[in-house]
Amino acid sequence: MNFKKLLSAIKAFFNRFPILKVIFKQVGIAIVVVAILVFLITTWLDFSTNNGEFKTVPDLAKLSFEEAKAKLEETDLSFSIQDTVNYNPDFPAYSIIEQYPVKGKKVKEGRKIYLKINPSKYREVSVPHVIQITRRTAESTLNAVGFTVEKVTYKDNIGKDMVLGMQYKGKPLKPNDRLPKMSKIELILGNGKRPGSRKTDENDNNAGE
Repeated sequence: MNFKKLLSAIKAFFNRFPILKVIFKQVGIAIVVVAILVFLITTWLDFSTNNGEFKTVPDLAKLSFEEAKAKLEETDLSFSIQDTVNYNPDFPAYSIIEQYPVKGKKVKEGRKIYLKINPSKYREVSVPHVIQITRRTAESTLNAVGFTVEKVTYKDNIGKDMVLGMQYKGKPLKPNDRLPKMSKIELILGNGKRPGSRKTDENDNNAGE
């Protein structure tokens, strides 16, 4: 069957059943209308969401909050401040220490960039109770909470290498006092000698002369 015969057959069919001709015509119009609506809606969505328009996330590391805010506004990006993280001495106080998405990432215009800000100093923690324990155990306990032992001094006491006290910047330090993390502490230890033994030894030596 050639094309002309096919058209003639279709025309004869619709002439025989005119109601079907009306139905197919209405269906065809409906399909065209739906296609136009889909096109218009897609075009509107592309325009309203800036589809295809991307921005490069700038590098905000070590910038102050105000500097980072201005840079994001220039790039048509928004921001949200998240909880601060542990203090990092390699970053200025109150500067941007973390960002997500990371620098160089391609994002949609208006995308929210999540920021974390460096605190002004290390957070304070309680000094653990290390009195009357050995130096080795005391140092491990202090290191575990973020302190370091900067200096060790000895005094006469029969408890050799036993912690007798602590100092911070020359001042006495007690358990449960609070200091910034990474603070350097001085330990006062026993030297294993009985108090006054040196004086006794000197008297003995003088008596023998």
